[in-house]
Amino acid sequence: MIEILNPALLDRARDTGALVAEILRTMKGRSTVGANLLDIDRWTKAMIAEAGAESCYVDYAPSFGRGPFGHYICTAVNDAVLHGRPRDYTLADGDLLTLDLAVSKRGVAADAAISFVVGTARPAESVAMIEATERALSAGIAAAGPGARIGDLSHAIGTSLGQAGYKINTEFGGHGIGSTMHQDPHVPNTGRPGRGYKLRPGLLLALEPWVMADTAELVTDADGWTLRSATGCRTAHSEHTIAITEDGAEILTLPKP
Repeated sequence: MIEILNPALLDRARDTGALVAEILRTMKGRSTVGANLLDIDRWTKAMIAEAGAESCYVDYAPSFGRGPFGHYICTAVNDAVLHGRPRDYTLADGDLLTLDLAVSKRGVAADAAISFVVGTARPAESVAMIEATERALSAGIAAAGPGARIGDLSHAIGTSLGQAGYKINTEFGGHGIGSTMHQDPHVPNTGRPGRGYKLRPGLLLALEPWVMADTAELVTDADGWTLRSATGCRTAHSEHTIAITEDGAEILTLPKP
């Protein structure tokens, strides 16, 4: 299903996107050395409830997961990259943490992810990987606008990641979003320009470039959800929800200064 939002629903999407950005900003600030992933999940649950919103994750049970996710935020550490299920783990100095969050408010969802290094240690490889996903995300957003095609966005993302030297996995990528979290069209992190669905004003897309340092192969953790690099290398993931407008693309999950 591909949804095109009317102006009233687009205003709701802006509100939801702002909430996602604020929760991620707050959780990044609380993700200090010694913080536990289960506490981050608990704090996220409280913020969602206080905002009168709903989690897109807690009851989510797709074919690629093992039963309902059961938590409110994805917390992927070091070699984990996607669908990181919160667990009893205490963050250490230099850990690379990805927080991925989707919520729904007044019937419209928004989705975003950030990667960052915890504490004061800043491994150069980790910083470079994070910056590569952020550049690729910016490239994909710059390619978006009315009349552009999904392949244009995928090509921009893939070109940026490839120039940075990373292998690209196409099993998971960006997606449409609206009244539900995951919708068509699929937005792979590499592709051919001029191909695929033509973008229209009112369309929401979640773009999410992600990479692993030295592989494109994933393995599934024993929890049935967390996806890790097959080699144990570190990973990074950046994501924004954007709205296609008459003038281009509006980032809905951009944090306030």
